[in-house]
Amino acid sequence: MGKDPAVSLGDLLAKVKSHPDINKAGMILCHNGIVRDFSRSGGKEVRELKVSVDQSRIESVKSWALSQPGIVALEIRAFEGSFTVGEDLLLVVLAGDIRDNVFSVMKELIERIKTECVRKTETFAVL
Repeated sequence: MGKDPAVSLGDLLAKVKSHPDINKAGMILCHNGIVRDFSRSGGKEVRELKVSVDQSRIESVKSWALSQPGIVALEIRAFEGSFTVGEDLLLVVLAGDIRDNVFSVMKELIERIKTECVRKTETFAVL
């Protein structure tokens, strides 16, 4: 899925809230990953970030998350293409029964998306 400015965190939140089992959820946790202006490796200034996404792996990771105890609904949008500082990269909305279940699944979910589903190439500013 490429960049789609028509898809927002609010859209995903509305979709999760309309899930038929949302009455079983006591919490919704949202993640909005954006491009930061420095690299985690070396702290260099980032000018552009190119991202490719394996959507079949996203679906696999989503299936895993939905199979975890207490998880009710999940929406993920991982964008691909070229991005500049501040642009959205990853939107995740996760609903579940209690904080412990939702926080632990969200943490592992984000890590799995970043390591298994997404490839990034940073272009650095010339100093």
